[in-house]
Amino acid sequence: MNRFIITTLLLCCSNVFMTFAWYGHLRNLSHKPFIVAALISWGIALFEYLLQVPANRVGHEVMSIGELKLLQEVITLSVFVPFSILYMKEKLSMDYLWAGLCLLGAVFFLFRGRLIGA
Repeated sequence: MNRFIITTLLLCCSNVFMTFAWYGHLRNLSHKPFIVAALISWGIALFEYLLQVPANRVGHEVMSIGELKLLQEVITLSVFVPFSILYMKEKLSMDYLWAGLCLLGAVFFLFRGRLIGA
């Protein structure tokens, strides 16, 4: 399988765990003491790292660190928006659209050499 696709899939899965580790406690554990929320979040984050580290190792074979970071940010927003709307019940705002457009612009500029064959 293509290393770019493997990296993307691993980063997508890792970002699901990351998002729940970082924000899931706000919905489910707000009534629990901080230490309980922190320990549960760290446990979830372990799975994120078990996917993210190999994703970056595989990805760095075919992408620069800047490209890897930008890919991760685009994936993060792609995971975070549905999470915040569907799971956290936040309202969709135009800010999500503008943030997404900014990231698309960043993707274009960082990957334009690959996109236009330069």
